[in-house]
Amino acid sequence: MRWLFLLLLVLNLFYYVWHQQQVPLRAKEVEPMASYRGGQQDVRLLSKSDKERGRRELAVAPEAAVTETCLFLGSFQQESAAEEIEQRLVSLDIDADVHGIDATAGLDYWVYLAPLASRQASLRQLKELQARKIDSYIITQGDLANGISLGIFPRSDSAESVVQRLRDAGYEPLLRELPRAQRSFWVRIAPQSRRLADDVLLQQLASDFKDLQHQIMPCEGVATAQ
Repeated sequence: MRWLFLLLLVLNLFYYVWHQQQVPLRAKEVEPMASYRGGQQDVRLLSKSDKERGRRELAVAPEAAVTETCLFLGSFQQESAAEEIEQRLVSLDIDADVHGIDATAGLDYWVYLAPLASRQASLRQLKELQARKIDSYIITQGDLANGISLGIFPRSDSAESVVQRLRDAGYEPLLRELPRAQRSFWVRIAPQSRRLADDVLLQQLASDFKDLQHQIMPCEGVATAQ
């Protein structure tokens, strides 16, 4: 019995030592697999997040506005001169057309009397002015309809002189500045034809048309001449 007890005790000790040696080995085998799987999960999450962020950026990014520019040749006071250049360019298969540009060339000064309560009252005032030998005309339209025009002058001092003379006569004239518009004509060359209008051609046109200029401007920046 004693030997049997000792044998069982030795077997238990051997089993205990063997079990303690096997547990770390299993832990070492499991740990790399867990790390690998966790790494795989992180990669998938980052990849999905990048894709969603890219979609948002594409959705938010505005489309770049592209403004086309054209070559303009001018300027001409007479539309016929611009049309002559247009015909020469078209004969060379260059897409060109004539455009008119209105620009302010100065100011005129308008002296007038404000409209009265009725047209009849304004007509009586007009007759009174004309009896005093003061040049005057009834205004028939616009925001000053039934008012009385006393003249439009190219210089402010001339207009001020008339204003003072009328005040001395007992009237209350008003003064309004009128922009003086001047239309010039330009020949527009379309973007697809700009390469055909090279320096040689521009020099030839400049020699035939005095003071010819060329400018790059937005294609829709001016109004087409009617």
